[in-house]
Amino acid sequence: MSDLSKDTLAEAAAPADGDPGAADRALLARAQDGDMAAFEALVEAHRDRVFGLALRMTRSEADAAEIAQETFLSAYQHLKDFRGDAAFGSWVHRIAANHALMRLRHRRVVQAHEDELKTPEFTERGSLTGFPANAWSRGVEEKALDAELGQAIQRATDSLPEGYREVFLLKDVEGLSYEEIAQVTGSSIPAIKSRLHRARLALREEIDRFYSDT
Repeated sequence: MSDLSKDTLAEAAAPADGDPGAADRALLARAQDGDMAAFEALVEAHRDRVFGLALRMTRSEADAAEIAQETFLSAYQHLKDFRGDAAFGSWVHRIAANHALMRLRHRRVVQAHEDELKTPEFTERGSLTGFPANAWSRGVEEKALDAELGQAIQRATDSLPEGYREVFLLKDVEGLSYEEIAQVTGSSIPAIKSRLHRARLALREEIDRFYSDT
């Protein structure tokens, strides 16, 4: 247990006027000196946003919870290496995005392997089983039920190619810079800008379609 009192910790966590990052810097300095209570306060302050980013990227609550745990474990293990070149929140968001991307890539590899092992199955009449003959009707039904613009945008976001969705979430939702996204994804900034532009166009088309149909 840290010798820092709860009152002192609360005072350190209170943002200075005009400088919302001051609280994180004060807690970070204490955490880097070995104060576990200060690090726990940082986790508490950023846990929900880290979980939200992971959930939007993986669309799995279980994966998002594990990614959040992995993120803060990584942050703690490298705490003394963090020099404050960026805000603590941006740093842990990059860590979370990295973990999410690694999980998504692993998921693709596993899925591809499972698909290779699958063999076609046929009904007694000789037709392929599992073919969604009326798959198009599901979209019509969902469209009739989902009368909210937010739901339409969410569907459009989910339907984006994975690379476009990642860039859109990191830039427009999480507010990372192009340089930070490049560090996370390993892509060039021109490629990131191109994907973001295409993602925004796709979402705008979905919004226009929503309004034209209502």
